[in-house]
Amino acid sequence: MSTVRSFIRHDITFPSGDSRCAGWLYLPTGVPCPPVVVLGHGLGATREMRLDAFAERFAQAGIAAVAFTYRHFGDSGGHPRQLLSIRRQLADWDAALAYVTGRPDLDRTRVAVWGSSFGGGHAITVASRHPELRAAVAQCPFTDGLASALALGPVASLRMTPVLARDLAARVRGKAPVLVPIAAAPGSPALMNASDALPGYQALQPAGTSFRNEVAARVIPTIAAYRPGRAAKKVTMPILFCVSNTDSVTPPAQTLRYARTAPRGEVKRYDAGHFDFYTGETFEQLVRDQTEFLVRQLAPAAAASTP
Repeated sequence: MSTVRSFIRHDITFPSGDSRCAGWLYLPTGVPCPPVVVLGHGLGATREMRLDAFAERFAQAGIAAVAFTYRHFGDSGGHPRQLLSIRRQLADWDAALAYVTGRPDLDRTRVAVWGSSFGGGHAITVASRHPELRAAVAQCPFTDGLASALALGPVASLRMTPVLARDLAARVRGKAPVLVPIAAAPGSPALMNASDALPGYQALQPAGTSFRNEVAARVIPTIAAYRPGRAAKKVTMPILFCVSNTDSVTPPAQTLRYARTAPRGEVKRYDAGHFDFYTGETFEQLVRDQTEFLVRQLAPAAAASTP
């Protein structure tokens, strides 16, 4: 029978680039020097949007967890605000890994990464660059910007051209960014406008908090060109792909093609939408599968054993 451990959550910050990232560290009680998993969220999201739910379950299984918010968002540093930079976010992942491997109370030899949606794509990229990692989880991962752009539709993409042009001009002039919605109703200009996108994002917000549903438009061409799925073939450690069969944001067919190229890849498929992964019965199934995978790869019970 598995043991459900208690845990303590600590507020943390760690340096990244010219600023800092804010996060939470979940330490399972009674587990000396536990393994650790680092969690990063999706497009413009912050750790408050259900990363805590996953981190708590991992900590209850004896695995420490660090859930962080990218620079330029939430309570992390970085200016201008709402700037979504793939390069900077990947640097934040590197900084988070440097933070956990520098803590003497964590086992630096047993580290995993976990990313969801856009962060799932980052998890693939990060895992391909850090062969010392023991495991990776990519949940409903963004794997191919072109495939996602085609899913958005050419008309919706073209409607964002004017705001992109204004933001690029603002960047040249050193002005504040021109912002575009992250999620919007179908037919509206946004990075995501599938029917479940806006209500899906709204459902992830804790009561009494506000979420800035906007990012600098300059990210649009870099998102379209970002194809982290191509790095799957370079991921040498076990990696679990959790794929939505009906994903409206990250087309599953392309994700599955990339997943098959991972030398030690495992795939779990779910009959639930992209935004269903964070709540309800689908969340329960996902977090069980992910906890089983991480326990198998990180062996937290070994850290809890006594001489």
